[in-house]
Amino acid sequence: MADVRAAITRAHQEEWGRVVATLTRRFGDLDIAEEAAAEAYATAVERWPGDGVPPNPGAWLTTTAHRKAIDRIRRENKRDDKHREAQMLTDDDPPEPVGAIEDDRLRLIFTCCHPALALETRVALTLRMLGGLTVPQIARAFLVQESAMEQRITRAKAKIKAARIPYRVPSSEDLPARVTGVLAVLFLVFNEGYLATGADTDPVRHDLTAEAIRLTRVIRDLLPADGEVAGLLALMLLTEARRAARISANGELVSLGEQDRGAWDTGLIAEGHQLVRERLAARVAPGRYQLLAAINAVHTSAREVRDTDWSQIVALYDLLVRIDPSPIVALNRAVAVAELDGPEVALATVDRLGDRLSGYHAYHAARADLLRRLGRSQESRAAYDRAIELAGNTAETAYLTRRRDQLG
Repeated sequence: MADVRAAITRAHQEEWGRVVATLTRRFGDLDIAEEAAAEAYATAVERWPGDGVPPNPGAWLTTTAHRKAIDRIRRENKRDDKHREAQMLTDDDPPEPVGAIEDDRLRLIFTCCHPALALETRVALTLRMLGGLTVPQIARAFLVQESAMEQRITRAKAKIKAARIPYRVPSSEDLPARVTGVLAVLFLVFNEGYLATGADTDPVRHDLTAEAIRLTRVIRDLLPADGEVAGLLALMLLTEARRAARISANGELVSLGEQDRGAWDTGLIAEGHQLVRERLAARVAPGRYQLLAAINAVHTSAREVRDTDWSQIVALYDLLVRIDPSPIVALNRAVAVAELDGPEVALATVDRLGDRLSGYHAYHAARADLLRRLGRSQESRAAYDRAIELAGNTAETAYLTRRRDQLG
């Protein structure tokens, strides 16, 4: 039974997006596609324990969902062209052309990142359909309430239906207009894997980080001259290189300054540094991902935390703030400033971000640490309490709890 449950979970992670996208193209209705896919997985839960896992779970789910969609159309008495088209469809339809992208999942992500939708909207919708992320996880990534994110996704579906936006396989000419949204999707999928949320979730999900890296490599092959693609790949590699040192034996998050740097993956670091050097040699104004990669390159160049070139990191954040003046970038810059100019200077900056980041656990964690370093234990404890309340990662919660309990 455990093997069957694992097979269903794996099929959901790997096949959900493909099934939904296939049905959406066939029936022209995203709601019908999602509901039919959900019914197919429910049927799998009922039948696979007794019948066994089929040889090709993805094909089984697609066929079952296809039939569920037709049944629903018939139940709703939609006897128009859509109904007649559904009746004519068979499971022997010839495969659709793959266009410029051979990888199935990446092709679907590019298909869903349609430029007719606002960037944040297309990213959120694609994360829901294909990224394997739940609405609460997506809401946390965008720092908005779950209800607001649910409404955003619902409005996106409605716009697709009203405007008849086609789920067309993108051509080579389509890729540059869509790549920004695709990179944003992969970045958020990687982040969710690197610091996974949910009470019953592993604190680090290597399946998500590995898939995000794999797909970014594919995009790098498709668009080798795109600096932001190279920057995102470098950022992921330099971040993934530290994965083995991030979680202690007792399941607690290990901060960057406390990590065993001998456990870092030197191969990934070397590859990431090479990509950063290539972008510097190009002498082109760097984008967001390239600057984040450069910051990580400075961190991973230091043999010990005391060797970190904080002045260079702050300078890179100064460049990043110009092109991405978000409160999160300002928060991360303040953390670096604390190492250069002291916690009091950094705290003044952090406190000014409170109105915009009050629901963000990392804001309260950073503030708690600065207050601790200033000897303001009571205020630090309150900030830790708020960070613990908001944190969704079990390893991070354990780390914050220990830090709080160490206060006098």
